[in-house]
Amino acid sequence: MGRVLDICASLLALTALSPLLVLVALTLRFTGEGEIFFVQTRVSRGQGVFSLLKFATMLKDSPNIGSGTVTLKDDPRILPLGHFLRATKINELPQLLNVLRGDMSIIGPRPQTARCFEAFPDEHRDAIASVRPGLSGLGSIVFRDEESLLANDSNNLAFYDDVIAPYKARLEVWYVEHKSLGLDLFLILATLVVVLKPKSKIVWKMLGDLPRPPSSLSELMPEA
Repeated sequence: MGRVLDICASLLALTALSPLLVLVALTLRFTGEGEIFFVQTRVSRGQGVFSLLKFATMLKDSPNIGSGTVTLKDDPRILPLGHFLRATKINELPQLLNVLRGDMSIIGPRPQTARCFEAFPDEHRDAIASVRPGLSGLGSIVFRDEESLLANDSNNLAFYDDVIAPYKARLEVWYVEHKSLGLDLFLILATLVVVLKPKSKIVWKMLGDLPRPPSSLSELMPEA
């Protein structure tokens, strides 16, 4: 049933959003570096790898510049149009093709680069990789403003590895343990809500038994 939902939802979304997708592709072609898509290797189900698609929002060589695969607030590698595409999550829409192809689901743990996946505690990695990664999911909803969280610590990468990644892993494991069609439908709704209203507390109101953030995060995440 979940795979049927993925196929139907991705086909419907690609059809409905096709005018927007074409407009963004043409705009990217004639602005910035002229690149339309950014393709990056991500960890897949079973800890394999797949090629994830995004609209290009950063300099082509960005994974080898600055903070690598961890993006910071006001990151100088982001192209002018990239700020808008990232804020609205439009840059993620090409992943509907990944969903259609079977690399991903509409909802699941957010697919990570190898570097970020290895920041997850060892005991959580197998569980997280036991399901298809998602276009959206619990971790990406809770950490929808991750770049701003990183900006609160001068040692951004250490803060990601020591604080954000372990807590994000706990959230993704919670999702895997509670995975159901009903939860997936709720998280689709929650994704739409937080895109329109970023400060929404919908997941905390509706999913009361979520793992609580550590003290070093709770002050920065008052909605939790």
